[in-house]
Amino acid sequence: MNNLVKAGMTQKLFTLLFFIGVTFATQAQDKELPPNSTKYTIGEINVTGTTSYNEQTVIAFTNLKTGEQIFIPGTKISKVLNKLWDLGLFSDINIYVTKITGDVVDLEIEIQELPELAETKIRGLKRKKKKEELIKENKLTAGKRVTENLITTTQNRIANSYKEEGYLNAKVKINTVKVEDTLPNSNKVLMVVDVDKGEKVKIDDIQFNGNEALSDAKLSKQLKKTKEKKFWRFWKRSKFIAEEYKSDKASLIKKYKEKGYRDARITNDTIIKKDDNSIVLELDVEEGNRYYFGNISFLGNSVYSDEQLKQIVNVQKGDVYNGTLLEKQVADPTKPDAVDLTNLYQNNGYLFSTINPVETRVYNDTIDFEIRISENKIAYFDHVTVTGNDKTNDNVIYRELRVKPGQKYSKSNVVRTIRELGQLGFFDPEVLEPQFKNVDPNSGTLDMVFPVVEKGSSQIELQGGYGGGGFVGTLGLSFNNFSIRNIFNKEAYKPLPMGDGQQLSVRAQASSFYETYSLSFSEPWLGGKKPVRLSASLSHTVQYFYNAQQRDTDRNRRFLITGGSLGLAKRLRVPDDFFTLSGAISFQHFNLQNYNTGLFTFGDGYSNNLALTVGLSRDNTATNPVFPTSGSQFSVTAKLSPPYSLWNGTDYEALNQQQEDGTLTAAEVDQEKFKWLEYYKIKFNGTWYNRLVGKFVLKTSAEYGFLGAYNSDRGVPPFERFFLGGDGLGGFSLDGRETIALRGYPNQSLVPIDRSSLSQATQNDGATIYNKYSLELRHPITLKPAASIYMLAFAEGGASYDGFRDFNPFQLNRSAGIGLRIFMPAFGLLGIDFGYGFDPIPGTTGSNGWETHFIIGQQF
Repeated sequence: MNNLVKAGMTQKLFTLLFFIGVTFATQAQDKELPPNSTKYTIGEINVTGTTSYNEQTVIAFTNLKTGEQIFIPGTKISKVLNKLWDLGLFSDINIYVTKITGDVVDLEIEIQELPELAETKIRGLKRKKKKEELIKENKLTAGKRVTENLITTTQNRIANSYKEEGYLNAKVKINTVKVEDTLPNSNKVLMVVDVDKGEKVKIDDIQFNGNEALSDAKLSKQLKKTKEKKFWRFWKRSKFIAEEYKSDKASLIKKYKEKGYRDARITNDTIIKKDDNSIVLELDVEEGNRYYFGNISFLGNSVYSDEQLKQIVNVQKGDVYNGTLLEKQVADPTKPDAVDLTNLYQNNGYLFSTINPVETRVYNDTIDFEIRISENKIAYFDHVTVTGNDKTNDNVIYRELRVKPGQKYSKSNVVRTIRELGQLGFFDPEVLEPQFKNVDPNSGTLDMVFPVVEKGSSQIELQGGYGGGGFVGTLGLSFNNFSIRNIFNKEAYKPLPMGDGQQLSVRAQASSFYETYSLSFSEPWLGGKKPVRLSASLSHTVQYFYNAQQRDTDRNRRFLITGGSLGLAKRLRVPDDFFTLSGAISFQHFNLQNYNTGLFTFGDGYSNNLALTVGLSRDNTATNPVFPTSGSQFSVTAKLSPPYSLWNGTDYEALNQQQEDGTLTAAEVDQEKFKWLEYYKIKFNGTWYNRLVGKFVLKTSAEYGFLGAYNSDRGVPPFERFFLGGDGLGGFSLDGRETIALRGYPNQSLVPIDRSSLSQATQNDGATIYNKYSLELRHPITLKPAASIYMLAFAEGGASYDGFRDFNPFQLNRSAGIGLRIFMPAFGLLGIDFGYGFDPIPGTTGSNGWETHFIIGQQF
């Protein structure tokens, strides 16, 4: 050993000595020391190499101390070496014996510190945001130690991320450049990442081999997101995305299983490079035999009989084997309210039940199944809580919950609770998700938490513009989570008393020739114990006579309308609790003061409109009221005035005859007829929402309306009529008219034709019958609380008529187009539609053509 310790001895010998020691230490698993080890006392310890740490810090970390006795070779040195490597701070570590004097040994610890990342530069990408994303995703932050593994891993990760997006030729190269620093022993580098993503590789052709049962076309159809190039396929991309291709292959096999080919598989799939920018996909398919369902039995069920379970499964012996169908009949994860075995049990308390279909016998082309059920204990809710509501009062939320502490678990009630909370409009429906806490199968209890995120629910309407010959200004405030009980509580104004779920709206509109004011209030839970909605409204309008030619307003000639309504709506329990029965009484008083209009033949006088409105509706749409994705809405309403003709003793046939004879003027007859309006109005509306592919939702709707008279001699009044066409915005209305949207045509332009004169009817008269049908394909852009935005494409048709003699539900004014909707809590719904009318406006010839419609505050 002394022969090795000489001035000028080479590092190779020291290294050899060290590794001999390490080798003996690792091999001597059953022995503490190798046979030729010698005991020494540590003399001096020196640290050399490149490091930003001082010498004493490194020595302290090794736990080697001057005067300590060690064996060379021995395990002590190898442990020190491993400890330093585990720090991940060094690229090279060596320990040398530099001098031996008797039994005293001097040691040298040579370390090379890993460089520290000073900065990362991404080259080859234009977007700054994408560069920042790459740095963040790969954690290339300043101060990170740069290792060969980091460089290799980062290089591969970035290249693979682009390949997954279809850039199969993506190349990534990483270099490091030493950064000069004024600090001593600084070891910092600049990392330069060169990215050449190239062009996206497209699929030139997809070839299938071995398929007989399903054609190439049917198999290609299953590759939803993997499509070959076609000049006519502009709406489907043909770029190759590895993850999507993997998913599409699974869908292809799933299709085979739906057709009975249980053993179908893809034995080989090859990507053939045609050129730098295109590939050919070749898939070898092994179909196997077609199978059929045999006997299906049940094991472990005691709550439900075999017959009850068979009705849910709905698979008969001899049916073509469909593995996908059987899985869905057991548990369909795509539909929370599906009619399947899992929901059958979970909707009746059996949260801990497990259901597994098992193949018990395969013979010839038949498969027998046994559905094994473990029912376990009934689960009960222990605690039910809502978190996150800082504005809405707890009682407003808890009264909508369909789950209660101590209640038997029901999945359908949990799903329904999510819908009810979303329908309130106070919370972000896109993040409503129940959380299961403290689930204990042994005791059969669980806690349920409903986290909510509050969103703005009040709206402001502030508009100004020129219309009808002058400036029109509108100011409206709508508070959709108001608290009227705190209106005199100063501490509740933050900035207004909110949180009780009530609605309060105030609106004023004025121009040079009219003023209108309205106030409405709604309490959804009258008394706080039952879902009975109370609604009330008041309105007052003053219309001054306006000469459009002279653009002059005569305020001595005016038409005053004062009205109000009071209504109740109760949520029913039968046929189910999605139904609501409503009733409202409304009254309007019309007062004409030296005001001649097409509505009346008299300029001075009055008229009254007292009516009862009864409605039955059903709404089970889910979950977001701005963008429903499923469910339907139906409503039937009847608005009825009292049949005054039965008891007022007026002979209207005689009145009409006196007008024809000239005994009475038209004004006198109309004044008598219109003292109290007499009519009935029936309306129906049905809307369905169906999710198609991805986030696409199809909205289908149909609606009808009819206005009739009790007394044919009195006739249908020129009020409460239907005006079809345009954006559906009513604007300023005196006569209770209803404006029905039909895009692609001017507002209120689709009026009936007077068959006798073949001329367009007076627009103020409107129609007594209308029908409308609509298809609307929707896709969301964002559904965040700050702004919900979705685009749409529509096709619709409708028509209006003077009576049943002209009614033809198939003779429609048709249109189609596209649009955009933006819903912001502070301003309500805004939108724009571009519609093309395929048919002429009544009384004209040729297609109406393009119309642009702006939507403000309409229904969703």
